[in-house]
Amino acid sequence: MPDELNGIKIAILATDGFEQVELTETRQALIDAGAETVVVAPKDGSVKGWKFTDWGESVDVDVTLDDADAGDYDSLLLPGGVMNPDNLRRDESALAFVRAFFEVGKPVAAICHAPWTLIDAQQVSGKRMTSFHTLQTDLKNAGSNWVNEEVVVDQGLVTSRSPDDIPAFNAKMVEEFAESKHRASATG
Repeated sequence: MPDELNGIKIAILATDGFEQVELTETRQALIDAGAETVVVAPKDGSVKGWKFTDWGESVDVDVTLDDADAGDYDSLLLPGGVMNPDNLRRDESALAFVRAFFEVGKPVAAICHAPWTLIDAQQVSGKRMTSFHTLQTDLKNAGSNWVNEEVVVDQGLVTSRSPDDIPAFNAKMVEEFAESKHRASATG
């Protein structure tokens, strides 16, 4: 349904080294479903993608972390890549931004290496999750129930393993973000 996310504003938190398709293809799926997407980053200007084995294209930053307020957004998307989450997990402003979504029960979608950021934001304990296979020990040690599945949903958290899983990830992410919209309108 092309308008199921109409009225939904989604933050996409990224920095240099995000896996290009994990931002561009997931963002396009959200736009195609009617969402407004906003790229939030620790710096202004643009952030540079990583295209599998080399630098890719840059994406314009819409709002810096210093100016971003999680309360302005309905959902959060965390693309992976190795460098992107490894840098975000060391940025206290990024971690506070991520935690703010969980504190009020807003849905979050994280693909590939993005759960590294969730570990440092202390949001994985007790959750059933998946990720790129090399993160499974990190996630288990942080208290999550890691499984090797294409896409996993647990209490508003959508996780997926790799770029190969993007079609399934996109479908579940849109579904979960839409369900949140319906829950909010039913209680509001």
